[in-house]
Amino acid sequence: MTKFISLLCIALVLLLKTDSFGQYKTSKLYQEPHRPQFHFSPAKGWMNDPNGMFFYQGEYHLFYQHYPDKTVWGPMHWGHAVSKNLTHWKNLPIALYPDSLGYIFSGSAVVDWKNTSGFGKNNQPPLIAIFTYHNMEGEKAGRSDFENQGIAYSNDKGRTWTKYAGNPVVKNTGTRDFRDPKVIWDEAHKQWVMSLAVQDHHEFWVSKNLKDWENTGNFGKEWGNHGGVWECADMFPLKDGNVIKWVLIVNINPGGPNGGSGTQYFVGDFDGKTFILDEALKPYVKNGNGLWLDYGKDNYAGVTWSDIPKADGRRILIGWMSNWQYANIVPTGVWRSAATLPRVLNLKATNEGYRVSVNPVKELKALRNPAKKALQLSNLNVSGSLDITPKLNFKPTLSELELSFEKPEKGKVEVEVSNSKGEKYIIGYDSENNTFYSDRTKSGKIDFSDTFAQKIHLAPRLSTDKIVKLHIYFDVSSAELFADNGETVVTEIFFPNEDYTKMKINTSEKNFKVNTLNVWNLKSSWK
Repeated sequence: MTKFISLLCIALVLLLKTDSFGQYKTSKLYQEPHRPQFHFSPAKGWMNDPNGMFFYQGEYHLFYQHYPDKTVWGPMHWGHAVSKNLTHWKNLPIALYPDSLGYIFSGSAVVDWKNTSGFGKNNQPPLIAIFTYHNMEGEKAGRSDFENQGIAYSNDKGRTWTKYAGNPVVKNTGTRDFRDPKVIWDEAHKQWVMSLAVQDHHEFWVSKNLKDWENTGNFGKEWGNHGGVWECADMFPLKDGNVIKWVLIVNINPGGPNGGSGTQYFVGDFDGKTFILDEALKPYVKNGNGLWLDYGKDNYAGVTWSDIPKADGRRILIGWMSNWQYANIVPTGVWRSAATLPRVLNLKATNEGYRVSVNPVKELKALRNPAKKALQLSNLNVSGSLDITPKLNFKPTLSELELSFEKPEKGKVEVEVSNSKGEKYIIGYDSENNTFYSDRTKSGKIDFSDTFAQKIHLAPRLSTDKIVKLHIYFDVSSAELFADNGETVVTEIFFPNEDYTKMKINTSEKNFKVNTLNVWNLKSSWK
């Protein structure tokens, strides 16, 4: 009897700590050291690439590479969460599990509005997930055809998924890296188009029904950065006024601008078969050079949502906020890794050709805490350092900052957050070198990796405007800089031994003038 009562007590404790899906309640978690408060992270276990994002019936779906049993990479599943506003997420049960064909690697998902696949029911369009099967036995045996593409479908708003009996739908003919399918509907040619990462380039496949695919072209062997394997493809149209261009995203590891993982992109056209690079961009993406969506160490595998309503019209991207150089060993416990903030991609004409700007989604403004008065200053003179901590009625741990100033002839302007242990993180602008920089060399826990904080990370200032604009989001363990209206972006993570409680504006200029300084306290998404 005593044993029975003990087992019953254990069961009750577990029941109280878990929700109806058997997952740990977020009210009990999402409070651990380093846990981000307005970025998505899994309730427990490992996370890497975002997958299969689509919008349907008022919900943004986010799937992601997930190993629920440990906080290191392992047998890949598709984790699943949904949001109505891109800020507050609800964890759902795991969507796709490994099976006899292999682990479930990265991919995408779409709404099959015209039921081209034939999987629809009750006059409702099916949801189709497209993913890579990674057969570990085949890899260990030394085979080269161990990655193939499969599909699954859902008829209940993505809550449950059925794998297609005819999988795989795209078979590998002998290429070791053959993965990460990203599918989009090409209205001009009335076809589905798949961008597929294949070692040092991307292939393009087309289909009328999402089950039968034909390879129609490839791009990239002679263009862009080739410091590592090309992964996580994405291709989509963007408009600048009446001009429509196609953007091709290429995630690469290693080879990023500050080492390790990175996300580059190309701008051009799509003729129904393959991607065609703009002539104006060729000087900037040859000889190993690349155009980067983010210059920080910690935005990788970024891909975009499909099926955003036409009335909205945005192309929204989210990335994995980590780097393969140290992702498995960062100092977190129950969970590991988070997603970046959702970002809007826009096309912009420049003297050097078209470029892509990246800015946080407008929905994030709803996180500004009305209970905490924002700090709003203008025409502010700064000499050396200005401690704005006394002017804040909140800690900078969860904050959004906007700082604008006229570009100095030389010298630095930076934002510093720190704690009582003397640990600090600095992000700023160096006028002499015309670069933004991120310094986490004294940010706290750094000895878990010799590549995490060995040097200051740099990003070029691409804008020619006289006014420099810094727009920064600070979460518990991350900073994201959207500079000059998104022309330069930097994403970095850090792990202080205690939360940062102080904020300063530092400058090497004398009598330096700040045009505007705004700081908002942000609310947690999980409380």
